[in-house]
Amino acid sequence: MRLSRRITIMLAGAVLATGIAGSGVPAGARDPAPGVADLTRDLDQILADSRLAPARAGVAVRVAATGEDLYSLDADKLFAPASNTKLLTSAAALDTLGTGFRFTTDVLAASRVGHTVAGDLTLRGTGDPTMLAADYDALAAKVAAAGVKVVTGRLVADDTWFDDVRLGTDWAWDDEPYYYAGQISALTASPDTDYDAGSVIVSVAPGDGPGKAAKVSTTPATGYVKIVNRAVTGDETDVLVERQHGTNTVVVTGTVSEPYDEWVAVWDPTLYAATLFREGLTRHGVKVLGPTVRGTAPAKAATVASRQSMTLGDLLVPFLKLSNNMHAEILTKTMGRKVSGTGTWAAGLAVTTAFAQANGIKTLRLRDGSGLSRVDALTPAGITALLAAVRGKPWFPTWYAALPIAGEADRMVGGTLRSRMGGTPAAGNVHAKTGSLTGVTALSGYVTSADGEPLVFSVISNGYLSGAPRDLEDRIAVRLAQFTRKAAVDETAAARSVTPGSPPQEAAGPAPSAGDLECSWLKPAQC
Repeated sequence: MRLSRRITIMLAGAVLATGIAGSGVPAGARDPAPGVADLTRDLDQILADSRLAPARAGVAVRVAATGEDLYSLDADKLFAPASNTKLLTSAAALDTLGTGFRFTTDVLAASRVGHTVAGDLTLRGTGDPTMLAADYDALAAKVAAAGVKVVTGRLVADDTWFDDVRLGTDWAWDDEPYYYAGQISALTASPDTDYDAGSVIVSVAPGDGPGKAAKVSTTPATGYVKIVNRAVTGDETDVLVERQHGTNTVVVTGTVSEPYDEWVAVWDPTLYAATLFREGLTRHGVKVLGPTVRGTAPAKAATVASRQSMTLGDLLVPFLKLSNNMHAEILTKTMGRKVSGTGTWAAGLAVTTAFAQANGIKTLRLRDGSGLSRVDALTPAGITALLAAVRGKPWFPTWYAALPIAGEADRMVGGTLRSRMGGTPAAGNVHAKTGSLTGVTALSGYVTSADGEPLVFSVISNGYLSGAPRDLEDRIAVRLAQFTRKAAVDETAAARSVTPGSPPQEAAGPAPSAGDLECSWLKPAQC
């Protein structure tokens, strides 16, 4: 990638120290209250774990209402935040676009005579990640219901609401075929209601007998993806589903003994969406004589049919609960489009950065909206400052409810924390955003102490060699839920309630071991 395409939004400034670097001593604390002293001792013990010996860990804990520092460890140092970046992106999007914001997808025609569109029919998108094949079919049905039977020209796919840069700066090249690194376009489609924009589900099932060809299908069913099936029925399921670079040819190899699903990013989501729409037009009796091409809707084109998405307030649930990377990037470009008239990463990141700066984050570096880039950098102190500052925003209740909630089994409630901290004081209490890449784990959010005192916290670890230390994050969160200024707490209870080796909840691509994988990227059958 040429340097001219690199996007770096960075603010570096002096930040007031919230603690002694490398120490868990609260800033300015000479004789802390017994409860605070106990908390400091216990968090120090948790963070003495040998897995962090070659790594870096940053922790910040504050009283949400007053900003009082309860604990600080390298809180002003920059760390790769992974999906904790979505805290900034989602909050900035709510502040910029509003909870009632909706994406619009339109079908336009410049000239129409009776049942005939004389010329081109244009499908124009604004980035809606919730468009399913069924929605494109419904849009085609509206065109037919409007009386259109023939289009003499082409089907034009207008994705110019955003620029044509499809992949984020610094994204790993080997993530490109996988749905969590899908290409970003103003015209896109998702295979199901997780709304992984720009992807299809490839389903592999046993065939008619041992050694026989496996059965392979896609959701949605579409001619846009070509399947090369080399998988066979066997005694175990060991399937590899690979999309060949630069194509929509998916090669399936290995053996299958039970149904297996793989989410795969498509090459060029604009033409993917246009193909789904054209297939819908055909089903509803609308004939398009010309080819499908990219283009821009004529200035005076009239609307033939239209669809609006769910509100941003509703979209926050799959976005934050499931840690959806594509939602973060689409919203980043959408903010750029609204504020500066350009749907680019640079414009959108400028909006997010300005919002973060205005709400307590003084030092940061952003290269994308999701945290897939390893060049993104935030401080635990900055994150807790933001978490405290946004509590007064009118949209805060919606945002707070959309964060994953510890120990809540419902996938759209607990999200990436649904299998963590169950049966502890943190269950149903901690609302927090997870984050993972290989060698990176983070947890930042809100917890109410045993005294009923709202706290904000951020825990980020970078550079561990193996065995993601998420159980340490959980132990810290549980300990904060137990925190009281009135009496000491036995931290061993928290240690017993969250043991090392608890089920991991986040992912970082195809290469890491299962212990480094994020639940939102492993999909529901695996977590």
